[in-house]
Amino acid sequence: MARDEQMVRIGGRRLRITNLEKVLYPETGTTKGEVIDYYSRIAEALIPHVVGRPVTRKRWPDGVGTEDDPGMVFFAKDLERGAPSWVRRMPIPHSTGTKDYPLVGDVPTLVYLAQVASLELHVPQWRFAADGGRGPADRLVLDLDPGPGVGLAECAVVAGWARTLLEGMGLEPYPVTSGSKGIHLYTALPPGQSTEQASALANELARAIEADHPDLVVSSMKKTERTGKVLIDWSQNNGSKTTIAPYSLRGRVHPTVAAPRTWDELADPGLRHLEFTEVLERVETLGDPMSPLGFHAGGREAESGPLSAYISKRSADRTPEPVPRNPLGATPSDDKPTFVIQEHHASALHWDFRLEHDGVLVSWAVPRGVPHSYKRNNLAIMTEDHPMEYGAFEGTIPAGEYGGGTVTIWDDGRYDLEKWRDDEIIATLEGRPGGPLGRVRLALIRTQGEGEKSSWLLHRMKTDAAGRPQPDGTPVEPSPQADEPHGAGARKSPTRTARADSSTPAAASTPAPASAPAPAPAPARDRSPLDHGMLRPMLSTSATPAQARRAAERWGDPAWVEMKWDGIRAVGVWDGERLRLFARSGNEVTHRYPELTGLDAGFGREPCVLDGELVALEPDGRPSFPLLQLRMNLERAGDIAREARRTPVRYYLFDVLAHDGDDLAALPLRERRDVLDAVAGSTIDPIAVPPVFDDVDAALDTSEQLRLEGIVVKDPGSPYVRGGRSEAWLKVKITRTQEVVIAGIRPGKGGRSSTFGSLLLGIPSPEGLRYAGRVGSGFSDSTLATLMKKLLPLRTDDNPLVGVPPLDARDALWVRPELVGEVEYGEFTPAGILRHPRWRGLRPDKSPADVRRED
Repeated sequence: MARDEQMVRIGGRRLRITNLEKVLYPETGTTKGEVIDYYSRIAEALIPHVVGRPVTRKRWPDGVGTEDDPGMVFFAKDLERGAPSWVRRMPIPHSTGTKDYPLVGDVPTLVYLAQVASLELHVPQWRFAADGGRGPADRLVLDLDPGPGVGLAECAVVAGWARTLLEGMGLEPYPVTSGSKGIHLYTALPPGQSTEQASALANELARAIEADHPDLVVSSMKKTERTGKVLIDWSQNNGSKTTIAPYSLRGRVHPTVAAPRTWDELADPGLRHLEFTEVLERVETLGDPMSPLGFHAGGREAESGPLSAYISKRSADRTPEPVPRNPLGATPSDDKPTFVIQEHHASALHWDFRLEHDGVLVSWAVPRGVPHSYKRNNLAIMTEDHPMEYGAFEGTIPAGEYGGGTVTIWDDGRYDLEKWRDDEIIATLEGRPGGPLGRVRLALIRTQGEGEKSSWLLHRMKTDAAGRPQPDGTPVEPSPQADEPHGAGARKSPTRTARADSSTPAAASTPAPASAPAPAPAPARDRSPLDHGMLRPMLSTSATPAQARRAAERWGDPAWVEMKWDGIRAVGVWDGERLRLFARSGNEVTHRYPELTGLDAGFGREPCVLDGELVALEPDGRPSFPLLQLRMNLERAGDIAREARRTPVRYYLFDVLAHDGDDLAALPLRERRDVLDAVAGSTIDPIAVPPVFDDVDAALDTSEQLRLEGIVVKDPGSPYVRGGRSEAWLKVKITRTQEVVIAGIRPGKGGRSSTFGSLLLGIPSPEGLRYAGRVGSGFSDSTLATLMKKLLPLRTDDNPLVGVPPLDARDALWVRPELVGEVEYGEFTPAGILRHPRWRGLRPDKSPADVRRED
């Protein structure tokens, strides 16, 4: 086994990585782990510039070496035989045989390439066409290469001359300092240009600039003519040539990067090449200066790939439908594939039936929806493939746009595939608990045509996969509120009933539409214990897996293990009619979650006090704390109603503190759980009691597979300690997160000049608020604006931190340390600084006194 070997899960893919501490750049001590970290963090900026293009690599398995002793470099076109099967690849014939080139469209592939020390990534100026052949040239590149006696400053002067010519032709150029010697200039080409035409154009441009400035510019490749001049290398537009990809590392003595720059930067006399740490920081604060040239659906339309039809029919500035993150489709995960059925009130009512397959949602329009009996078949018309992001889409497509009308989710879930052929698909679908679909085995059979607009029959099978008869379902009926999108609480139409079989329980009542204003909280009945001392939740203690296993053994067999949900803690007070919710801080948050509190939640007539977690789910069912941020801080009823439709919240219960006037805190956990199961047995769909595991390792494996935050191991005989932190509850985190106190802001530049570049963070210690580093990534534009509004009133001249380095404090604007946030991070340095922190969101449910170091 290789040294320092470990299995990691990235973007739904499992990957073996090794030798993270191996030094690949001896001059700077940069390790393979840091290279992998760079490529994973720069992926969002890099991928649009390489997606769909064959990648040629330069590998340094033993590192780049030094000037006197350079490392061995391997030029790699063909993908290694041991590469994971999920790495996308495309063949290109060569005189020595066909070679499979990797395609980079996702983070796992980038991490794999970094794992095998592919430091440099080179791509051509064309993308693969739909038939797998070489497509037209879509961009032009001029490589400005300084000869002996000149350098980067002279390249910048020549770049300015080239810019004037290109802009005169209506072409916008984008400069990149190559990370080696010179500058690359990129510009988009009009559609339909062959690589031969692009190469000829580049040659003419180079000769024209040489004619105007013969003392500094040369277009000939002869080395004897290059002294004291800048070569404009136009040959890289040849279809067989490649250029270092924007944001790729270089295999130089120092870890420099081919870095996109602004024209203002090129005018700086101190212009120099940038190293990877500088590039990461500038992308976090300035974004990608070259983003308008990137191949992504929000900009230039895809001319090939599975989502080309979807992209060509939509404009991001005219429809709210999602823009695919990757025009070639998402990376398929190892989990069960998903499905979604959307009710679409367009020119004619129909249901959109979508199955995840090969990274996209293969789609059919079904006028009558899913058949309720095996005795009938419903027509299905195949439509264009949709991006995976569409699985969570609900909204109104404007009239006049393609598919104009209202789209709501009728049901969604996962499926087991039996057969997928061009003319027949058989699968067993299982919708959300209590949803209208239930569990059903379906077949799609093609009857006429091929591809988009082909005709199919959607058939409900007579028996399930085991040969047992399938019961009839409820006929599909349209929503009575077809004119506006519904939130999660309204996805079950009042005209629909749950399936008759016992495997799909009906909801206790019909939820009100999430668009309705949240009613004022009803006054508590006398029996509801609203003493705020009773509402303080019990807290867990951090532990390692080994500590959790030993504790579980002490507490007896079997173990009691719950999943750790990535949300916020909420104590629920049920008065027999209405549910009220209280944050850990004691603040009431009832009004923020009308899908839980604006209707009969179904706990029965007796009042009770419950403990649980409020979570927001990604389309794949994974809880997402950043997604929950969209709901946590809203106050206005209109904002809450709108966001409730887009981001519904669930309430996962794990304890009960009181019931029917009886305080249950002194009872052992196993007895409280019996009461909880009885109380929550008939609640509405968004409220659930997740299962308990009886094995620590099995629970950890499940948490990792589901990409959850971790687990909580509990003593089943323990009482509930209100407001106390107890070792009877041990939390084991898989994802490293840390609560932090915001102590200052660093001014932003470029696109962030009106907000901030990073936040300075602290963690309470015996000496005071100890400096823990700064975070500059993970912020959306709306988050930046929201945080500025909250932080500006807290401005102070006093530095609240202990131990902040002068370099980090030099331009800091201090704030009173009153706001708590949460970050993801890699590890703590020996000095207590967070490595690679990424912002997750504010924690209004926490106070600075609650914050403690987690590791």
